Amino acid sequence: MRKAMLICVSVLVMAEAQTQHLPRGTAVDISNAQVQATVQKTASAPVSDQQIRVVSINGEYNVGVGVVHRAKTVGTGGPGRGGGVEHSQITEVYHVISGNATLVTGGTIENPRESAPDSPVVTTLNGPSTQGSAVSNGLSRQVGPGDVVIIPPNTPHYFSEITSDQIVYLVVRVDPHKVLPTGYGAK
Repeated sequence: MRKAMLICVSVLVMAEAQTQHLPRGTAVDISNAQVQATVQKTASAPVSDQQIRVVSINGEYNVGVGVVHRAKTVGTGGPGRGGGVEHSQITEVYHVISGNATLVTGGTIENPRESAPDSPVVTTLNGPSTQGSAVSNGLSRQVGPGDVVIIPPNTPHYFSEITSDQIVYLVVRVDPHKVLPTGYGAK
């Protein structure tokens, strides 16, 4: 009996060890050419946020990759300034490709309003979100090429100033609640 028990435990341990090392998914490539082509589609717009792809990671969570560009702002009324925003279920990771700006995070969104549930901001880009006119009492930081900023859910954020002609950044959206549309791919 004891020998049978040891064999059974050994088989379970070996099976578990083998299961842990099996391939769990397929890598997804997004080339620099795809990123640059996505930026060029709306290069003349003062602000553009385009999702390139959303993939399911083994059915456990989703990850979206997009690219954003914003035009230079002057003072508080520039065309690319935009307002404050926060996303209730998505973590965003910004990786600045080009340009320089002041990014404000934390604090409080002024004049908050929920994004419409059927808007592209909610259905394709960020899931449920709150927008407003600005962010007060946040932390300001200068960002430029190569910088990475991780913005957790429910964290207000916006660019208070863009000092170069534009800022372009790759955004990775971690979606543990699966609110983004998997299988999405830019056309």
